[in-house]
Amino acid sequence: MDIHVVQPGDTMYQLAQQYGVPMERLLQDNQLPNPSHLVVGQTIVVQYPELTHTVLPGDSLYSIAQMHNTTVAQLLRSNPALQGRDLIYPGQHIVVKYASQPRGPLTVNAYAYPYIDRDLLRATLPYLSQLTPFSYRFDEDDLIPLRDEALVNAALQSRVAPIFHLSNLDEGERFSAELAHELLEDEEDQEELIQEILRTIDRKGYRGVDVDFEYVRGEDADSYARFLGRLRRALASRGLPLIAALAPKTAADQPGRLYEGIDYHLIAQSVDFALLMTYEWGNLASPPMAVAPLPQVRQVVEYAITEFSPKQLYLGIPNYGYDWTLPYREGGRARSLSNVEAVQLAWDRRASIRYDEQAQAPWFRYVDDQGAEHEVWFEDARSIQAKLNLAFDYGLYGAGVWNLDRPFPQGWAVVSAMAEIRSEM
Repeated sequence: MDIHVVQPGDTMYQLAQQYGVPMERLLQDNQLPNPSHLVVGQTIVVQYPELTHTVLPGDSLYSIAQMHNTTVAQLLRSNPALQGRDLIYPGQHIVVKYASQPRGPLTVNAYAYPYIDRDLLRATLPYLSQLTPFSYRFDEDDLIPLRDEALVNAALQSRVAPIFHLSNLDEGERFSAELAHELLEDEEDQEELIQEILRTIDRKGYRGVDVDFEYVRGEDADSYARFLGRLRRALASRGLPLIAALAPKTAADQPGRLYEGIDYHLIAQSVDFALLMTYEWGNLASPPMAVAPLPQVRQVVEYAITEFSPKQLYLGIPNYGYDWTLPYREGGRARSLSNVEAVQLAWDRRASIRYDEQAQAPWFRYVDDQGAEHEVWFEDARSIQAKLNLAFDYGLYGAGVWNLDRPFPQGWAVVSAMAEIRSEM
């Protein structure tokens, strides 16, 4: 795999000639909304087919996979134009294998809201080991229902392990320290909630649990770890793993409401895995900066591996960016946008995309119709490659993407090229 950074005058036809690959393959692998609208500084993923199969009458993806000792999921990853469907026709050229060698195995988890576009979900499932519908809430010892059946069933049909997600979101969809505190001080409520979780995962077919309590009070750190340990023991009887999604700490005594109730040392002994939420340095209320700058992400990983085994850890990866109005003012709010939308915005505003080598993230500035200047930070193929290299360099177990609800074909192409995606089914 190569990652080409668009230069002035580049066209997709010229790039196909330059790299010696069919233009159709470039178009399919990058899924550009308008291939004639290339932005200076934009990335193009270039993959080199090593083995292809010409579809014959009666062929299916399953029969082709059997013939070439691979999987249907791998064929779908190698042929994104199929959009997750087994809809092939005689004469069609199917890529069986690309020349690039994966760096190693990786479990790929991703979150999705129940209302995710179904076509987007189907197209993305082949790249996943696990799918985590977001999110079950609770009131004392009662689970609040989630309309997750379509996501769970789609995951199971694709042999992707659905993961039950429990959070301390309140009725206003805000993480509530009080809600967590009330549960953590009452062991009877905890036991009843755990039993309801078990009944739900049995009924719906979940293959594990992810707990994401945020803004846990410092005084509740011990009881939070004990609750996780109690839930883990209950899941172990079914052979199911427990994951905890954790605020991105860089030290045990890190101050701040987001960190004080999250004790990495205690939690490491209470769960099977932890997902490091290594994003949101740049956020809705922050000054303009990368969402997940690599030096800060690395600091979190380096602290985490002093408490966890690397094989317990997932690296969090953002699938979005932000658009800030300049000059930044305290109390201002950025606009969230997808990585694909960011590139389109750069095209619309005739902006060139730059790349911050330290943060390992793309960004650009533009002026809107009212004359206000903006700064945009987002993710591209280079920044995803840098994060995955970090995960491999430290021997981490997996990557966790927040979230699937926005398309990012290039990002998934990089994941597929770099990782041997584990099956957790």
